[in-house]
Amino acid sequence: MPGVGHAAATAAVWPGNRDWLVESLVRNVPATLKSQDPESGRFGTKPWCCSDQNVLFPLAAAWACKHEKNPYYHDPHLLEAICKGGEALVRAQDEKGMWVFRKKDNSTWGKIHMPWTYSRWIRAYLLVRDDMPAASRTAWEQGLQRGFKEIRHYVDGGVHNIPTHHAMALYLAGTAFDNEEWKAAAKAFMAKVVARQDPGGFWSENYGPVVGYNMVYLDALGIYYAVSRDAGVLPALKRGAMFHANFVWDDGTPVAAIDERQIYHTERSLGNVGFSQTAVGRSFLLHQTAPLRQSGKFVPPDYAAAMLFYGGSGPAEPSAAAGDRGQFVLGKNKALMRRETPWQCCFSAYCCPVPKSRWLQDRQNFVDVFHDHLGLVVGGGNTKLQPYWSTFTVGNPGSVSHKPGDTNPNFLPRCALRWVPTRSRLVPDASPPYLDLVYHDHVGRVCAEAKSDGTFVLTYTALRYGGKRFEAHVPFLKRQGRLRFGSGKEVFLGKEAVRFLPDQIGGRFDWGGLRVVVPPGASLMWPARQFNPYKKDGASSLANAKLVLILPLKKEGESASVILGVTPGTLPEGAQVFETRDLLGSSPSGTRTRYLKKLGSFFLGASQPGDAVNFVLPVEKTGEYEVLADFVVFPGYGIVQLSLDGTPIGKAFDAYAPELDTSGPVSFGRTVLTKGQHDLLLTVVGKNRKSHRYYVSVRRFFLRPVD
Repeated sequence: MPGVGHAAATAAVWPGNRDWLVESLVRNVPATLKSQDPESGRFGTKPWCCSDQNVLFPLAAAWACKHEKNPYYHDPHLLEAICKGGEALVRAQDEKGMWVFRKKDNSTWGKIHMPWTYSRWIRAYLLVRDDMPAASRTAWEQGLQRGFKEIRHYVDGGVHNIPTHHAMALYLAGTAFDNEEWKAAAKAFMAKVVARQDPGGFWSENYGPVVGYNMVYLDALGIYYAVSRDAGVLPALKRGAMFHANFVWDDGTPVAAIDERQIYHTERSLGNVGFSQTAVGRSFLLHQTAPLRQSGKFVPPDYAAAMLFYGGSGPAEPSAAAGDRGQFVLGKNKALMRRETPWQCCFSAYCCPVPKSRWLQDRQNFVDVFHDHLGLVVGGGNTKLQPYWSTFTVGNPGSVSHKPGDTNPNFLPRCALRWVPTRSRLVPDASPPYLDLVYHDHVGRVCAEAKSDGTFVLTYTALRYGGKRFEAHVPFLKRQGRLRFGSGKEVFLGKEAVRFLPDQIGGRFDWGGLRVVVPPGASLMWPARQFNPYKKDGASSLANAKLVLILPLKKEGESASVILGVTPGTLPEGAQVFETRDLLGSSPSGTRTRYLKKLGSFFLGASQPGDAVNFVLPVEKTGEYEVLADFVVFPGYGIVQLSLDGTPIGKAFDAYAPELDTSGPVSFGRTVLTKGQHDLLLTVVGKNRKSHRYYVSVRRFFLRPVD
């Protein structure tokens, strides 16, 4: 079957309209210049970080790019700002050309030859050097050579993403300063980078892909190729583009189940220069940037600068099908991407012992599930010290956890719990495909299948049972709004740790448009927090926590199936629906109003009790009706009273909620309505003590005939 990445399905040319890249480059120049301190030459906000000067490259590109839509071409004031910016870097260097690695929270991580800054500094130098004032050029050259003299030593070591970026910059520096030894050393290192690439198109830091950091390798190789024309790196660029084209969800976000470094994030990767050097890569770029190009939005200026001065161009070659059905297998059955519209699923068969490094995550979650309209719903990558993210566990998952505030945790605690498998076996061509995970004397199987009724079924089986506590976990990503259980119970998830037992769940739950039918005996727990390696104390927000469905497996051969679907419509049966976007809404109190397209609601920016909005409701037939309304609820919303033709009906409705959600149909009682137009007035009468505003937002009204 064809691959399932979603690169452009038809032939096209990258970058297409070059004007778009130029506009992206120049539009932020005024704001960037405004952020520069004229005395020190430093850009950005305090505290200053050396990476604040990364803007030197896009500024230099704007200065050097001759184009009818670029008013900054050879602008002397822009050149002066660029010169001062580089001089600021020189002054901040130590004797080895290093800067303090400082972050905006004022935390420091020692000194570093910051690779992203050095590569942009040398690229800026190559663009402006011939027109720089002599004194400034001399200062730049001394600072750059001071740093690259030390950077040269990094390419004598092993392959990693940072020295790869350094090698690219070193080659540029060798070009700039006619240093053939630097160029030769960089070329030799890039050959090692190509040799270290997995045949599947990725680089590993331990075992299996590093999806996000893979982009660093491709970017460095792409810029290096643009300058060196070293054909030896082209096969690696093509393999890398193929890998990313296949491991991307339908919305352009990257797959995390196979990633050993980062959990799932919703940022749509735009690719980089490395993709522009091959036809398959250019197809990926066209797909990933399509939403921006189609909506008239722009790419970051740094991206535009790189594409304009180092990017390749030419026809795109579709690498994968964006159709309704498809399957791609990575390596020798190491990972599977399968699409059956509207569902996509990824199985990862990469398993290894728990790494001691905080940066290398445990290979524990092996299943990700995505829905075209709901986004990623299950899985979302790996973490550390969090067994509830594991597809299976043997023992008590609560026996391993991260102690809040611990900055030097033991990632290999001595305990009986097994939360990573010792072996795996992926069978992608079975019907349905399945993955076996071995935990010594316990073996679990998970299989995934899209059904003809539009649902998706995950089935977990105890293939071998060794007598210990054995359970499967289905980690659900945080969704918006309240949990609504089949039992009738409703709850917003907050900081409090909660456990929901089978009788509370009532066989199913709805959450942010997702419906999950759960098997008997299953329970839910919240929150299963991430250990965040980018924080010294491992702290992470609830946005990255998981709601985990726990499936106990108590004997050999026992299975538990979880059915995923879309929450059915909640429109009252037999009711006539009136969308507020179609009604004549106006505010008799003169309060500002507007229609919120994303929420599908009519918004009243109330600031006090008495503020109101009126809707004209057309009634086609005289009769008795139940009047209902569907509201948006939010932390800043107030309490409203509904009136019909000047008479209050029903009880006042409190639209406060701890997070964004919808109320569903709220009844305001029955009344007799005659044929013709009627006024429905929503008046703010107060606010919940927890609310910080009086706002109101209503999505629709319903009239349900009373028999």
